[in-house]
Amino acid sequence: MSLPSALEELVEALRCLPGVGPKSAQRMAYHLLQRDQKGAQRLARALEQAVQVLRHCSRCNAFSENEVCERCSSPRRDASLLCVVEMPADLNMMEQTHAFNGMYYVLMGHLSPLDGIGPKELHLERLLARADDGVVQEVILATNFTNEGEATAHYLGEVLRARKLKVSRIARGLPVGGEIEHTDAGTIAQALIERRPV
Repeated sequence: MSLPSALEELVEALRCLPGVGPKSAQRMAYHLLQRDQKGAQRLARALEQAVQVLRHCSRCNAFSENEVCERCSSPRRDASLLCVVEMPADLNMMEQTHAFNGMYYVLMGHLSPLDGIGPKELHLERLLARADDGVVQEVILATNFTNEGEATAHYLGEVLRARKLKVSRIARGLPVGGEIEHTDAGTIAQALIERRPV
């Protein structure tokens, strides 16, 4: 026996979320319909509003309700520093540190040739135009330390250095409060390589 078409459509719609397979989508659909119809209506309204209202900031490429987001229009931020991150969630984590007061550029992904994502798909020409605006003095590459993130940082580093810009990469190593005996060998090796004088 098949599901009613409206329920089947809901389950399929929920499957577009990352990490949600058919069974999880079905559980979510049943929960929303049986136990939380107000939550389902709120979710539907919030999704509809977000899709209608949100756009990419013309300066940093993060999501914004305006042409230029509040962060990019702030005169209190250091426009000479541009930090490049992969996703808006990465930008949010960087902001939570309160250690960086410059500007950002969000790639909305990373280079991944196997998935067909190259410089053109990431619209890297927008980043290069932003970095070449005459105000930016240093570009900090804060992509993830995955194979794709490293490849993206390497590619961007080459392209940006060719434009005579100062390029740096965030360091990696032991986490604050971490214990050496509970840390993997690769992280310890990287911490040794990126050591600094005391």
